[in-house]
Amino acid sequence: MLKVENLRAEIEDSGEILKGLNLEVNKGEIHAIMGPNGSGKSTLANVLMGHPRYEVTDGSVTFEGEDALELEPDERAKLGMFLAFQYPSEVPGVSVANFLRTAVNSVREEQLSPMDMYRLLQEKMKIMQMDIKFAERYLNEGFSGGEKKRNEILQMLMLDPKLAIMDETDSGLDIDALQVVAKGVNELKGPEFSAVIITHYQRILRYIEPDRVHVMLDGRIVTSGGKDLANQLEEKGYDWVRQEFGAGAKS
Repeated sequence: MLKVENLRAEIEDSGEILKGLNLEVNKGEIHAIMGPNGSGKSTLANVLMGHPRYEVTDGSVTFEGEDALELEPDERAKLGMFLAFQYPSEVPGVSVANFLRTAVNSVREEQLSPMDMYRLLQEKMKIMQMDIKFAERYLNEGFSGGEKKRNEILQMLMLDPKLAIMDETDSGLDIDALQVVAKGVNELKGPEFSAVIITHYQRILRYIEPDRVHVMLDGRIVTSGGKDLANQLEEKGYDWVRQEFGAGAKS
């Protein structure tokens, strides 16, 4: 589904951040990407979705057979890519319901009727344990951290993407909110859905079982493995990664 080869990217005034990253995600797979602060995890998420501040200087990103780097962010979304932000933006004056209606209809070939949209919204909000009145509030305005993250996963459920890129969605969540977020991801699991979960911590992987775990260091994936790798990181910390793979490691 997703193939990233020798990806290099930079941002103005910060120099090169991604330094020859390789990654393959097949249909139906859940991948976790872990790494210390500054390793390039969020940059990878933004580059995959087409954030305009980042410049790709080398490499390729293929999604569903298409050259993703040649597509605008909205075109990537229509193909089935979705990014859950680490820090969702507030949009005063735009209700959650209006935002979701516009987003859903923008990626569908045929627009949903208002009644079908309302039914879909009710169904997905029930999964996320959210009161329907929540949809009347302005997007993320005055939301707690947990409410913002639930709202991100609600968007994902409504859009039903082929590939979800989750940029530290677990950051700042208590156990209850974490379980609800994980439930939303697990709701979509199936042969046509894949996810890349970017995280610092192993705890979300207790609720969303990954097929592969990758460790990023200095802009590259330096080692990969199964779920046991996440447990190793929990026990040994990222200093172990630096000692084992910091010098001359290959992606």
